[in-house]
Amino acid sequence: MNGIIGKKVGMTSIFDDDGRNIACTVIEAGPCVVTQVKNEDSDGYHALQLGYGDAKPKNTTRPMKGHFGKANTTPKRKIVEFRDFDAIEKSLGDVVNVNDIFADGDTVNAVGTSKGKGFQGVVKRHGFGGVGDKTHGQHNRLRAPGSIGASSFPSRVFKGMRMAGRMGNDRVKIQNLKVVKVYPEQNILLIKGAIPGHNGSFVIIEKR
Repeated sequence: MNGIIGKKVGMTSIFDDDGRNIACTVIEAGPCVVTQVKNEDSDGYHALQLGYGDAKPKNTTRPMKGHFGKANTTPKRKIVEFRDFDAIEKSLGDVVNVNDIFADGDTVNAVGTSKGKGFQGVVKRHGFGGVGDKTHGQHNRLRAPGSIGASSFPSRVFKGMRMAGRMGNDRVKIQNLKVVKVYPEQNILLIKGAIPGHNGSFVIIEKR
């Protein structure tokens, strides 16, 4: 699948030709460097490995320095492999720009890491309503989960029970998003709708 690595900048809104206001996510997509080319003979499949964002050499291991040195590029912070990359013919060390893959009106998938919320209760994590009325002295049960199982049978809590726990910080893919506008000079993508992750986080944009 063809794609590119980018960074979430934030959100904005633009007006379309009909005067409707469209909420968009601004993605700084690329430029990415081809750090490895995989083929059927050596690896068993076709893929391009792209690198994005400069990393400090002191924070890069020696094996990775050698890996980036083969592509004649500086160490990169984010590396992603795209299988069956057939949008353009690229070789080791080439640069992939946003306009090489995407155009206005394309349909894409966005992959990112959602914002971490920490340890949360059932109301925030699962949308529970809690106890509806403060009756019969229930002054501290408004956001409680309630019963989680039976007593003597089955004498355990079933797996998958919706309870309090860690929320967010998960890999999330949003499918069928529309590319509203491409700005190749600034390597900017405007994508309709929201994309998971905080501002400044890495995102993967896959062309469908």
